[in-house]
Amino acid sequence: MLVLSGVLVIIVGFLIGLNPLLVVTVAGLVTGLAAGLDPIAILSAFGKAFVANRFVGIVWLVLPVIGVLEHTGLRERAQALIGRMHAATAGRLLLAYLLVRQSTAALGLTSLGGQAQMVRPLIAPMAEAAEERHGPLPEDTAHLIRAHAAAVDNIGVFFGEDIFIAIGSLLLIKAVLADNGIQVQPLDLSVWAIPTAVFAFLVHGARLMLLDRRLARCRGKQA
Repeated sequence: MLVLSGVLVIIVGFLIGLNPLLVVTVAGLVTGLAAGLDPIAILSAFGKAFVANRFVGIVWLVLPVIGVLEHTGLRERAQALIGRMHAATAGRLLLAYLLVRQSTAALGLTSLGGQAQMVRPLIAPMAEAAEERHGPLPEDTAHLIRAHAAAVDNIGVFFGEDIFIAIGSLLLIKAVLADNGIQVQPLDLSVWAIPTAVFAFLVHGARLMLLDRRLARCRGKQA
């Protein structure tokens, strides 16, 4: 039972508002000592976990890079680009991104998009710029476009990634079915994910076309 003392450290640390990284580190030390490990072994376990999962740290490098790009005018340039494309609308732009996001996810390239990497600095501002050609955007309209931009990324990657045969979610489905006595090959699961992805694209594509009509009605009411 002493090994579970690390859980108590986490609960107490979060309750009193300590730094989460410090709390988790102390909890790991307490758990290791309670399990009878010497400090060198505990430190070695921390190092092994860090090396095995060092790719997680890349996420924290993306955020400052995006911040620097935004500071130097990334959003403004994206908006200017869309402003020169007179056939572009918010719905059409998001539909194109949905197609790209779902197609690349189906090839296993799930990291090509994302809320922090693509939606906030590029996709949402471009969709807003397409609508701003008709006049200044009310705050609720801007939030509506941003919500649809975020939804497009989530839906595209969620239904696209299961088509890729080596994605973690597909292997999890295979493992769960195998535990219940159902033997299915990953390729079979991948093939059966295609109709679902196509249907999801059609349904959400229709929603995006309806978004353009909704925005047009809003402009009519403002006029």
